[in-house]
Amino acid sequence: MKKRARSLQLFTAAVLVFTSLLAGCSSGAKQAGDTGAPVGSNQQEAGSAANLAPYEITMAFFTTNSQTQGIPEVEKAVNEITKKKINATVKFVPISYGSYAQQTNLMVASNEKLDLLVSGVGGTYSTHVTQGRLVAMDDLLTKYGQDITKTLDPAFLNAAKVNGKLYGITSNRDLAADRSLTMRKDLVDKYKIDLSKLTSYNDLDSVFQTIKDKEPSITPLVLYTSSVTPVNIIANKDFDVLGDYMGVLDYENKNLKVVNMFESPKYAGMLDTVRRWYEKGYVLKDAATSKDNGSDLIKADRAFSFLTTSKPGYAMQASRVTGKEMVELKVSEAVSNTNQITRFMWSIANNSKDPARAMMFLNLMFSDKDIINLMAWGIEGRDYVKKSANVIDYPQGINSTSVPYGVNQGWLFGDQFKSYVFTGDPEDIYQQTDKFNKTAIKSPALGFTFDATPVKTEVAAVTSVFNQYKSGLETGTIDPKTELPQFIAKLKSAGQDKIIAEKQKQLDAWAQTK
Repeated sequence: MKKRARSLQLFTAAVLVFTSLLAGCSSGAKQAGDTGAPVGSNQQEAGSAANLAPYEITMAFFTTNSQTQGIPEVEKAVNEITKKKINATVKFVPISYGSYAQQTNLMVASNEKLDLLVSGVGGTYSTHVTQGRLVAMDDLLTKYGQDITKTLDPAFLNAAKVNGKLYGITSNRDLAADRSLTMRKDLVDKYKIDLSKLTSYNDLDSVFQTIKDKEPSITPLVLYTSSVTPVNIIANKDFDVLGDYMGVLDYENKNLKVVNMFESPKYAGMLDTVRRWYEKGYVLKDAATSKDNGSDLIKADRAFSFLTTSKPGYAMQASRVTGKEMVELKVSEAVSNTNQITRFMWSIANNSKDPARAMMFLNLMFSDKDIINLMAWGIEGRDYVKKSANVIDYPQGINSTSVPYGVNQGWLFGDQFKSYVFTGDPEDIYQQTDKFNKTAIKSPALGFTFDATPVKTEVAAVTSVFNQYKSGLETGTIDPKTELPQFIAKLKSAGQDKIIAEKQKQLDAWAQTK
């Protein structure tokens, strides 16, 4: 990620996803209210908050690490700033990643108080828009988001528009991704595993077998999170999933033809690979249902590796989270597509009582370095100490397994490039990420966002089929020889062909505007 993404093309690479979409609120976007007070850079003056009534902003976000006990103190420190600047406090609602999509769906559907949330998780962004769960943010961004628009290239903002309206804003982060097998370096070194000889996913059997034979108490391969199956990672090497997997583009296809990935020989081959791993005991037996995060399993000496999306500096990030030195085997080139933006965005929930105040706080996440560093790294002196003006490290006696605020998700909270660099990462990590973004392979559908409104009934039906089959197939738990044909047949009965036709129609129309 680079400091200012002014000249970037929009980049993304799809990765994770399980699809957990529940029937939601009534359709139609809520019109955001206006508190009547200016924000942006001028709002940084404490006195400008005087005209605003007090308000509590409820903000939901996911966590991929169990070390969250330090969150209350971070929330308190953030509120000391926000009370002065926008006369608001912020209530953090951290939710484990494996439960996040379902829990936030329920919060919105039940009209529970919610202002800001991370949207798009599990490829749900366009469906949330269709169901009327998110506020159109265009006017709010103009009035209260000046620092956001100064930071993000317009291409990044436009990528999230559905029917010309903006419902989500990406953080300033890596907007491309490659894929890697992320492993414990101590075991790679101990058993002299030569990573240079590994060139494809099918070469990994020998690595997993070594760990299975030599370390019987350690699972060779676990899921990064409960929703990120091995096939999620492998498939995104070959396909632009166009947000939801319900009709995809094959990167080898240059004519923008939307196809059913689940009928492709490539997908069948991926399932065969993962099934082989499962039958050989390389994958957890309960992988399809376990809610354990890969990082926690490695931290507990129960796992060796996980497949995930990657970026410059990722091995060091994973080392901080797991408390063990990690090493990567890159298994694909970097690719950019729209999903890399829309999979993690900040949106305003339709049940917000003060959308303007929610936008004011979102703007502070792009402008206020104190808030950015609090949410990225926690409390200075407790969670980190400064080694220089822009480089930090753990305090003496503290490490990644004992730091109270172990969220380690600075890439999620606004403008990451205003945050400190952690010891071990190169000081030019953000410049490296900018180059990574710029040189990534670009999807031919970069910038296209599907509007699921015309086929929302079919999307709900297909989602139900996904929930029945996808995790079991993509972790190797069920046999693709018998279950894949049933999965495909049920997808067709649920209306996937109609979704593909609608997606093709919209993609063709989008292409005419380029």
